[in-house]
Amino acid sequence: MSEQEAFEDFIVRFKRLINKNPHLIKTALSNIFTMRLIGNKTHGDLAEIGISEFINQFMYDFSSVHVGKDLYRAKSHEEDIKIINEISNVSFSISLKAYGDGPLQLSTDKNSTMFPYLKIFNSDSIEDKNTINKIFSSKEFSEFGNINVLPLIYDEKNKRCNIMVFDFKKAISETNKIVLEKEGSGRKHPAFRFFNKQNEYICEARYGDASANALQRGLWTNTKNAKSYFNSATSGWIDYSDNTILVKLFSYALVSTVKGHKEALARLANDIDEQKSKVSI
Repeated sequence: MSEQEAFEDFIVRFKRLINKNPHLIKTALSNIFTMRLIGNKTHGDLAEIGISEFINQFMYDFSSVHVGKDLYRAKSHEEDIKIINEISNVSFSISLKAYGDGPLQLSTDKNSTMFPYLKIFNSDSIEDKNTINKIFSSKEFSEFGNINVLPLIYDEKNKRCNIMVFDFKKAISETNKIVLEKEGSGRKHPAFRFFNKQNEYICEARYGDASANALQRGLWTNTKNAKSYFNSATSGWIDYSDNTILVKLFSYALVSTVKGHKEALARLANDIDEQKSKVSI
């Protein structure tokens, strides 16, 4: 089993668990997005820890490790969580994203290869299929589809989340045209946008030289405009709610001792065991 096959198998198993036990992911997502009450960006980092622990506790054939930000410079790929299939012993990494419904960064393209490579074709509209195949098979586009992205897409107004997986294979097979859209419409820099035969938007490679910030570079898509290129691991939107008790728990934990933390941890472990006893496999 390859790493890509292992990731695809994981998503199938993840979706099956959620379909049979929606309360588990609803609890986890409620706790994760409650972190926005603490800070607007806090939920993103804690989502990595929360989803990693969700896998460890409820997905019996898998284990996971949160890679952590301290290892960022040593990472060969964009990754937040390492997952091991305990049956096949194949490990793979995922990049976890927590974004609002709309623009979604699939890859930072940290070596800035995609946009410059597309520029060498010296065309505002690349429509030749052989050329498009050459682009996807190039070393400059080697990271396209080589990143296992698990996005937690949230709609804060309606308090709901959809865990959506971008279908890179479908995007590659259905790309029929790559169009350069120059700066304008609120954009400071240009982007190459990918479209299918029906002229429907798929994704885009944004400008990315040294002057570009995180919003201006890399591979992006849009969860609203490219719906047919996403598969939902949660079978649609999952409602969540704020857990103000958790905020209080954090505030107490920050001023309590390790002894108190150990006692609280033991009680939380008992609560998780009670949830496990009711899991439908």
